[in-house]
Amino acid sequence: MLKLDGVAAFVAVAEAGSITAAARRLGLAKSVVSERLAELERMVGARLMQRTTRRQALTETGATFLVRARRLLDEAEAALAEIAEQGHALAGPLRVSAPVSFGTLHLGRALYPFLAAHPGIALQLELDDRFVDAAAEGYDLVIRHGRLQDGRLGARLLAESRRLLVAAPAYLDAHGAPDSLAGLAAHRAILYANRETDWRFAGPDGAVAVRPRAGLRVNNGVMMRGAAVAGLGLTLLPTFLVHEELAAGTLRAIDVGLEAEGAALHATYPRARGASAKLRALIAHLRAAFGTPPYWERGLPPPPRAG
Repeated sequence: MLKLDGVAAFVAVAEAGSITAAARRLGLAKSVVSERLAELERMVGARLMQRTTRRQALTETGATFLVRARRLLDEAEAALAEIAEQGHALAGPLRVSAPVSFGTLHLGRALYPFLAAHPGIALQLELDDRFVDAAAEGYDLVIRHGRLQDGRLGARLLAESRRLLVAAPAYLDAHGAPDSLAGLAAHRAILYANRETDWRFAGPDGAVAVRPRAGLRVNNGVMMRGAAVAGLGLTLLPTFLVHEELAAGTLRAIDVGLEAEGAALHATYPRARGASAKLRALIAHLRAAFGTPPYWERGLPPPPRAG
C-alpha cells in the first residue's frame, strides 16, 4: 500500500533538489528520507529519481508521478483541514514564504500570537528574498510586496506600504537634497540587487522611470537601510523598513514632487488549491495585526501630489 510519508519525501526531494535539503525541510534525518524514497520506488516498481553531479533529478516516470503526488498530498491535507473545521479547530501543516526583511521586522511578531492560539497548526516559515514560485514549490502562502503578475495565484491584500526616497541628514547636508527627478542624477544610489534598478514614480501622465547612478547594490532591504543611515547615498525603500528611522531622525524623506510607486503587501496562494480555513484565518489575523492603515504608515508625512 502506498504510504503518504513516502510520497511526501519524494515531493520534498523533487522540490528541494536534494535529499539533504529535503531532510531539512521535513525535519527528518537524511537516512529516513532516503529510505522512504527507496521504499516508494519499490512500491511503484519504477525509478523516480536519478543522481546527477549535485542534485537529485526526476526521471521521466518521476516527472509524471510528481503531478499526481502533489495532488495526493493536497487532497490529504484538505481532508485533514475539513475534519479540523468540523471540530472547530485549525490544524495541520502550513508552509509560508516571506521576504527576509519584512519577515524579520514585522511578520514574526504578528505570527506568534496566531500560533499560540492555534497549537494544532504546524507552521514552516521560510524567509527568502528570491522570487518564490508558490504553485511549483509547494507553498501554501507567499507574502509579496509590489506588483503581482502571476495568474496562477490568488491574492488578498494584507497591508499598504508606500515607498519613500530617503537619505541620512549628514548626506543631505553634504550633497544637498534633490527637489526633482532630474536632480537625482547628481546623487549616489543604494539599489536593490534582486530586481530591475529603475525607480518608478507616479507622474501626471503615467508612470515615470528613473535609472539612478549606483553607488551600492545589495539584495537585502535592512542592509540598504543601514547603508543609507551610514550616509552612503539615497535609497528608495518601503515604509515598513524606514518608519522608525524617520521618526528618530536618522533618515529623512526626500520630496522630488512625485510619489514613488507603492509596495502593497499581498498574501498569495496557488489558485488551484483555494484558500483553506487555516489559511483564511491566518490572513485575517495578519490584516488585523498590521492594521488599516498599518502601524508603519502612521505619523508619516502625506505623499507629494503630481502637478
